[in-house]
Amino acid sequence: MKAWSLQELAERFGLDAVGDGGATVDGVCTLLPGQPGRLSFLSNPKLRASLAQTRAGAVIVGERDRAGLTTPGLVAKDPYLAYARIARLFDPDRDFTPGVDARASVAADARLGAGCHVGPGAVIEGGARLGAGVFVGPNCVVGRDAQVGDGSRLVASVYVGPRVRIGLRCQIQPGAVVGGRGFGNARGPDGWEEVPQLGTVIVGDDVEIGANTCIDRGAIEDTVIENGVRLDNLIMIAHNCRIGAHTAIAACTGIAGSTRIGSRCMIGGAAGIAGHIEIADDVVLLGRAMVTGSILHKGVYGSGLPLDEAREWRRTVARIRRLGKLEERLRSVERRLGLGASTTESDEGQDDA
Repeated sequence: MKAWSLQELAERFGLDAVGDGGATVDGVCTLLPGQPGRLSFLSNPKLRASLAQTRAGAVIVGERDRAGLTTPGLVAKDPYLAYARIARLFDPDRDFTPGVDARASVAADARLGAGCHVGPGAVIEGGARLGAGVFVGPNCVVGRDAQVGDGSRLVASVYVGPRVRIGLRCQIQPGAVVGGRGFGNARGPDGWEEVPQLGTVIVGDDVEIGANTCIDRGAIEDTVIENGVRLDNLIMIAHNCRIGAHTAIAACTGIAGSTRIGSRCMIGGAAGIAGHIEIADDVVLLGRAMVTGSILHKGVYGSGLPLDEAREWRRTVARIRRLGKLEERLRSVERRLGLGASTTESDEGQDDA
């Protein structure tokens, strides 16, 4: 692994070197205890005292912590972001040797760009196109007429369906399915009949798709994942959804069909989002949120019962179950007193989450 001087890193990433700019680092480490010759970072002000204790060879800090450095360092507007960019230089998993493994199957009319790697057991079907520097790991399948953009990485056992388009510099983790059959079925007189799913999936640039995440192809039009989206592991995105640019979605979230999610949203783990609704830009959904209607304004939204001691949690659930009876008793009292409709009645039918 190449060693980098602090001055080289400062020039490459637009940072300010402090102390010995010729000091070199050949990897990264935690702030405590730290390792000589390695680079760490400080972004949490609660850990400021650790600057005097770290054994790291250098530390990335913000401007307000410049004076607290006891080692050579780098000053960044956002230390964590600077760390993320620099750490990529020391990621051994990004290195690979171009070539097609003898145990892979590549169709005669598939096109592979310069510097591609196709691992053992991988299948590249007819008409598929891989851009320059694409990594296709073991046992991946790139379906017929699919496209994978320059610099993208399919780690292992990834399925990319027919006609799917993957953008530039994407990462797709093991077991992900992009372009599987959407869940389209029509009830017939003798049971369910398949509705053909004739669209595909369009994935933008710089997207990450986590392990075992599934993105269904569209029924007629396409499912779309816009640029810069981050999808965690074990996410389900149904047919004809659209996920806006730079939205991040945590694990175990399920999104029903034809839902549109705006840009720069953050969706917590295990959220459930109904189909045929819209979520505005810059919405934050807390973990386990249950979204049954459109969210038309940016903000932070949550639902579900928070953790509590088991006995108190059961009491809370019991109270919630009694709300219907309490509401009817309130209406009965209002009728006897000749009062107007309760606010509970007037609020019914609202569909904003």
